[in-house]
Amino acid sequence: MRLFLFIYWTTISALVFGQQTFINPIIPGGYPDPSICRVGDDFYIVNSSFEYFPGLPIHHSKDLVNWKLIGHGLHRENQASGAVNLIDVQQNGGIHAPTIRYNNGIFYIVTTNMYDQVDPANPNGVNQNTNFIITASDPAGPWSEPHIIKGAPGIDPDLFFDDNGKVYFVGTHSPGDITANGIGAIWIQELDIYNWKLIGNRYSLWEGACDKNHTEGPHIYKRNGKYYLLVAEGGTGHHHAVMIAVSDHIFGPYESSLRNPILTSRHLSRYNWVHSTGHADLVKLHDDRWYMVALGKRNDRDGHSNMGRETHLIPVIWEPQIMRWQQVNNDKWEPVWVDFPVAAPETGKVERNNPLPYKDKPQKYNTLFFDDFDDSVLKKDWSFRRVPNPNTYSLSAKGGCLRLYLKPQTFGLRERYSAMGFTQKESDFEFEAKMKFSPKKNNEESGITIYQKDFNFIHLTVQKQGKEHIIKLTVHEKDNKPALSLSPFIKSKILPKYNGQIILKITSRDGFYSYMYSNDNGDSFTTLWQTPDNILLSLGYTGAQMGVYATSNGKKTNAYADFDWIRYKGIIKE
Repeated sequence: MRLFLFIYWTTISALVFGQQTFINPIIPGGYPDPSICRVGDDFYIVNSSFEYFPGLPIHHSKDLVNWKLIGHGLHRENQASGAVNLIDVQQNGGIHAPTIRYNNGIFYIVTTNMYDQVDPANPNGVNQNTNFIITASDPAGPWSEPHIIKGAPGIDPDLFFDDNGKVYFVGTHSPGDITANGIGAIWIQELDIYNWKLIGNRYSLWEGACDKNHTEGPHIYKRNGKYYLLVAEGGTGHHHAVMIAVSDHIFGPYESSLRNPILTSRHLSRYNWVHSTGHADLVKLHDDRWYMVALGKRNDRDGHSNMGRETHLIPVIWEPQIMRWQQVNNDKWEPVWVDFPVAAPETGKVERNNPLPYKDKPQKYNTLFFDDFDDSVLKKDWSFRRVPNPNTYSLSAKGGCLRLYLKPQTFGLRERYSAMGFTQKESDFEFEAKMKFSPKKNNEESGITIYQKDFNFIHLTVQKQGKEHIIKLTVHEKDNKPALSLSPFIKSKILPKYNGQIILKITSRDGFYSYMYSNDNGDSFTTLWQTPDNILLSLGYTGAQMGVYATSNGKKTNAYADFDWIRYKGIIKE
């Protein structure tokens, strides 16, 4: 029965949406701030990962619409400790807005780690914003240790390799500091790529086109001898936008395109299917066609989305426009024409359905994630909030199972709790796991979870209560109007004749979560409770994760829970 269902779900999840179109997002789930590069016939995208570890997820594609997670830029604990600290990093901190580039056989990722001191009076030597570069000959890894770029302030860095052999670091001053030292929002400086040092003078490039507010995420391109500067503007919310400027020289001055913003959803209703579009990167195909990747937030729940900001693909063409008029002689003026990219040339916005970039390569949109833990290493989809504590899990302690050890830590600020998850990819879904767990003490608890932040989570767990075992639902939120009348909300029920194994299940349909369990190996399910899925897991700008969780609630223990398998299936809405 289980095998049949798995085959069935696999079959229906790998849908091909026509032979001529693909659907956005191309990378569903919390994968924001996309940066893309092409090497031959291969495309690579890297995204922000914030406080999660491994960090800097890297996807690969041959056709721009079918993407596979092949690795992470930060995949060893020593890469994410010290100056790049993902051990006790604050929520919404960590890795922001990376850029991936390729030059002479080497891949480069440049990014920022945003870290707030736990106790500002006792700093641990980690800068608040640390810009660094990692390198690899293979984008699947391994990647190098971080090369810290000293003297590089701000966030959202970019690397540009000019055709004269020079390399440039393009930076963004932090919000509120855009005029520091006379430097504008976007700045540039030559980089000694062999010694990882900024050299020469620093130049101010541009403060943006329209808002001149939160101008960030720069990328420089060179086309037909001209330099193009692409930036994000307007913040990460509804007024997010993509702007572009051009110059004859790398150091400027840069002139704004009259068509700015070249991509945004600020002019659309808040009920449009996607909003907050921005933070883009351009890529040129081998046949001189161009595409753009950009983030956007699906409007699945009355303006909210539990998937956070996702990666979308937009077609681009180049068209000439008049920049200005110049005087040729006393009685003659002539226009100065400059090519500029036009995003989504037919509609001017991110569309759900789009023509395929390669007509012979249809999109196979797979929302299924299944893990029976038969491999010797974790699948790349799994991640932890911060670098996990030692001995958090094992794949060898019990063959064919994930053993999750109970730790004293619970969900809390800057904690390294015993939880691991993967990105939610659709608002409607089915998520279930088979768990073997025999708690001996009342404080021991384990089960499945959906979470976004340290204070925004849902747990469906098994716990001992006296001589009985209970199934318990916990819904917790902070700094928001409660999803329920009370937070935390707890609902529990005694499990009669509990034999140490159970299937836990959470489903989402049309704005409601249902919490279920089975004591007969999935032949039948009992519904514990139902809650609204409103905005509990859509706060901030990161998407929700779902996975497994185990805690001893502040006490030391040797207890553990074994997970036989987990299954997630997203329900696609066209």
